[in-house]
Amino acid sequence: MKTPYLSAALLLLAACSQKNDYDATGIFEATTVTVSAETPGKIVSMPVEEGDSISRGAVIAVIDTTLLTLQRDQLRSQQEAAESTSPDIAAQAASLRTQIAHQEGEVARFKRLIADGATTQKQLDDAEALLRSLRGQLDALLSTLGKNRSSVSGNAKALNYQREQIVEQIVKSTVEAPISGTILSKYAEQGEYTSPGKPLVKMADLSKISLRAYFTASQLADIRLGQEVTVIADFGGDKLIEYPGTISWIADESEFTPKSIQTSDTRSNLVYAAKVTVRNDGRLKLGQYGEVRL
Repeated sequence: MKTPYLSAALLLLAACSQKNDYDATGIFEATTVTVSAETPGKIVSMPVEEGDSISRGAVIAVIDTTLLTLQRDQLRSQQEAAESTSPDIAAQAASLRTQIAHQEGEVARFKRLIADGATTQKQLDDAEALLRSLRGQLDALLSTLGKNRSSVSGNAKALNYQREQIVEQIVKSTVEAPISGTILSKYAEQGEYTSPGKPLVKMADLSKISLRAYFTASQLADIRLGQEVTVIADFGGDKLIEYPGTISWIADESEFTPKSIQTSDTRSNLVYAAKVTVRNDGRLKLGQYGEVRL
């Protein structure tokens, strides 16, 4: 028959063994992404709800683009109008080129006549002067037309850049998921007005989450990056489920033990944070309590 003292000793021993069944404790967390609007306007569609699992590139919200579309079309019309005023250099210079070609023939003819003594030097000089004048007029016309074309081209390019900016805003009016994950929080609804930088949803990839655990200084020698450990998730009551985990990050500096965290050495005030990556089977939740066994 067991004495009361022996029973108490066994209970104390069991309690001590349970107390040391873990090396660190912590809370499950994940890297969250806050998705914000990039353009202002009314939200015409927002087909996601909290808890939805979506893939990267899935539509989160669509913002009204009516005004942007009108601005794009207006800029396109202005660009086309500007380009239509660009001078046709070849057509406008054709007449002078014809005159120059004719005058070059006249100069050549007067030179032959002078060789035969059938004309005067003055007539040749006058013909050559007229040829120089025509060539000067052509150079001046080409210069003026070239500057006009450059000016028109510059204006058309500026309008095109503005139009491309509007097109980019129209594209960004459809807000897409930057990652595959789960919608954790929803901050806006269809019909509301949004503005650039205003959060729409917060999401995270819950397929891989991390247990942020805290180790004492004396335990640092026993942990390293890439180390395989056992993570025990607490589902309340006596339901504990073990998961394989990998230490993916260890803090460089110590910090005071958070009030919600327990360590195997209750005398420790300074601890080192570490992240243990765990593949989620769908049961683990953010903020859930967990333990680490080395």
